[in-house]
Amino acid sequence: MSDSRRDFLRKGALLSLSGLAGSALGNESAEKLETLGSFANGTDGGKFTLPVLPYAYDALEPFIDQQTMVIHHSKHHQAYVDNLNKALNGYTGKDIKSPQTFQSIFDVASKIPAPLRNNAGGHYNHSLFWTLMKENKDNKPNLPTGKLADAITATFKSFDIFQKTFNEAATKRFGSGWAWLYLEDGKLKIGSTPNQDNPLMDNAEIKGKPVLALDVWEHAYYLKYQNKRADYINNWWSVVNWETAGNLFQKG
Repeated sequence: MSDSRRDFLRKGALLSLSGLAGSALGNESAEKLETLGSFANGTDGGKFTLPVLPYAYDALEPFIDQQTMVIHHSKHHQAYVDNLNKALNGYTGKDIKSPQTFQSIFDVASKIPAPLRNNAGGHYNHSLFWTLMKENKDNKPNLPTGKLADAITATFKSFDIFQKTFNEAATKRFGSGWAWLYLEDGKLKIGSTPNQDNPLMDNAEIKGKPVLALDVWEHAYYLKYQNKRADYINNWWSVVNWETAGNLFQKG
């Protein structure tokens, strides 16, 4: 295959992924979102690749600034992708089952080298994170609906209590990490993980299927909010994509 043809196919695949994310990933993709294989595997000679954002870099203004989004996506996330491919290329172990998907890596996270675990987590977490946000230029009220809204109320008594509990998990995560709303045995729970761990890893602090994720690494907010993590968390609620979260919940 010529280089031009290969480049054309790769760009087409990335555009397709952008459209997939923009439509809340679709039912079939949401059902298999725990692997996010469609985001990454097979679009560039079997290597993991950086997904295209489902919105422009400035789409989340004023809640998340354009410069942060550019650096976060094109630099930080790209580095996780590059380092994951490098780690897989140098991996000689037998623990990861074929095909190499996120889930096949997370299933043996406790047995594989730290660079492989950390960069797989970084790539997955960010790929999911982008789809869980959307534009809200008018700062309209942004609340869950449908079955997810009902489940949040049934589990936490009210959305306000849920939001406060999630904010506490995100604020109190020492250092770098993530806050999660996740399903464990069919029940919604809130927790956090350090670094690039996530609930799908076999030895994570919390275990289950992600429904909502918030990046609380400093690179996600420092340019705009400096050390005010709580302000970043409060403003992030304005851009949460509850449609995607609802799909994840229903397919959990």
